[in-house]
Amino acid sequence: MEMENKNSNEIDKQKADEEERRHFMKVLNGFKCYRNSALQRVKRAERYFDEIPERHRNMIPYFKDHLATIRTCIDHNSQVVEVLIKDANYMFENSCQDIEDENNLKGTVPSMQDVDRVKTTLKQFVRDWSAAGEKERKACYEPVLQEIESLYRSDVCNPSEINILVPGSGLGRLAYEIASRGYVCQGNEWSLYMLIASHFVLNKCCNKNSFTIYPWIHEWTNNKSHDHQTAPVTFPDVCPSEGPPLKNFSMAAGDFLEVYTDKEVFDCVASVFFIDTAHNIIAYIEKIYHILKPGGYWINLGPLLYHFADSAVESSIELSYEEVKQVVIDFGFILKKEQTEMRTTYIQNPNSMIRYEYDSVFFVFQKAEQPS
Repeated sequence: MEMENKNSNEIDKQKADEEERRHFMKVLNGFKCYRNSALQRVKRAERYFDEIPERHRNMIPYFKDHLATIRTCIDHNSQVVEVLIKDANYMFENSCQDIEDENNLKGTVPSMQDVDRVKTTLKQFVRDWSAAGEKERKACYEPVLQEIESLYRSDVCNPSEINILVPGSGLGRLAYEIASRGYVCQGNEWSLYMLIASHFVLNKCCNKNSFTIYPWIHEWTNNKSHDHQTAPVTFPDVCPSEGPPLKNFSMAAGDFLEVYTDKEVFDCVASVFFIDTAHNIIAYIEKIYHILKPGGYWINLGPLLYHFADSAVESSIELSYEEVKQVVIDFGFILKKEQTEMRTTYIQNPNSMIRYEYDSVFFVFQKAEQPS
């Protein structure tokens, strides 16, 4: 019976490894399909332009020139994407995915949603690593950074002894900023799209503003001018690899609920636009309580968009903020600070005629000290 259990466990592990490998391949193929998918949209516009009456075409003779410019921008984005994924199969320690074996590509055809995630990833470079995203970053990250520096002042503690976790770290800018201030910081991210991009910008970008992308070319509506759709953005505005390595900074890949199993290891959890990515937000709150040391702080900023709320295939439970707050208190947290209606945005085109703004909540909870 013991041998049967071992065999069963080995089979389960092999299945899990194979599933993980295929997911990795599918993500890489999503990046590889970016150019062709983006060009299909341009071709549709060209076809319809040719179908409208000639008198109408004559009124916008520049339209095809604009489409040609978009084609050029797509080609340029595609070149950046190629550099982005060049060494992606070596990004995880002691792991190399065989992306050249054609047999490994079977069953890993990306969907339109996968390609859309590539487009979103390009916009993430704007938010986290460009001068163009500074205003958005300041609104989302600055309150968190200021709170950390207030709670863990360098004149009363040694920052290198303060262990901070940033779950849902995206492209890693907030975690990088925390580590740059001397704290021990780990970013955690589940999305392979974000992980590949963050690995690139944190480890492979050797010069400031060395890359140019055109993040808004896929926005065909609400443009005040054609120039706004094809506006370039350079990144990174700061280059992590230029200075001395931050030995106190790391990134962990995987599901937040699965990666962190040890109890009471972090002094602080800093989450921004994260908690509403949960299927079950109570599980997130429970995990944060579990991994925080007694007396540790949870700093959070963001809305409650609930990413799976309208999904037909993914389960989700959606709580109001008042319900979330009560659950946090019930777990044993003490509310230290709360500010509602914090105006924030997320990867917004500053020139668009339509922009989404969140009345985010900023709060600080402290895990109660355990009785001696």
